[in-house]
Amino acid sequence: MALTAGIVTGKAQNDNSDRLIVRADSVELADGLLVENDTASVMVGEKRGKKMKRDWNTWTPDPQRALWMALVLPGAGQIYNRKYWKLPIFYGGFMGCIYALTWNNMMYKDYSQAYLDIMDKDPGTASYNKFLHLGAKVTKQNEERYKQIFKSRKDKYRRWRDLSFFVMLGVYALSVIDAYVDAELSVFDISKDLSLEIEPVVIPNYGGGNFLQAQSVGINCRLNF
Repeated sequence: MALTAGIVTGKAQNDNSDRLIVRADSVELADGLLVENDTASVMVGEKRGKKMKRDWNTWTPDPQRALWMALVLPGAGQIYNRKYWKLPIFYGGFMGCIYALTWNNMMYKDYSQAYLDIMDKDPGTASYNKFLHLGAKVTKQNEERYKQIFKSRKDKYRRWRDLSFFVMLGVYALSVIDAYVDAELSVFDISKDLSLEIEPVVIPNYGGGNFLQAQSVGINCRLNF
């Protein structure tokens, strides 16, 4: 197509949109037809002060952006991917880990202090009494047993506190991986013809001596996608 034209930029009379006005003296089409004294008006911009609306039906998330958002703020990757139903799962995991971490740390500090008090032989420091049953007392006969109890419980709550912290890191890493993989698979095209076919097959065995030994029966699996 050949075009002989003059180009003038201007505004439409009824709105504020910018238009590219092409005033053609002659336009030669591909089939040899000739159109003369024709004027074409092409829109080159939206109305001023208005943004183009995003089409959520065709929008796909960016995996890199989802990854960085999930790294900066847990759950932000799921919000960006518009998978809001996953937020209670991850935030529930975070809240559970924080509660377990706080509780185990508190118990660890209490039993640590009780173990230090029972070891220092000072009758003025007896915080371990709050862990004893009603009416029970620490005597010479049971002192060693209580020392072992307080020490084992102190070590147990310390392990549980550390385990809670590592589980929270695991939930955080899982939320990051989920955000990235979810965004990556959002553009993964699965054909409607996806099928798996399983059928018996006769496999030739060229090392066999006779006809029966030269053939093997097996199963052939074919995946169409």
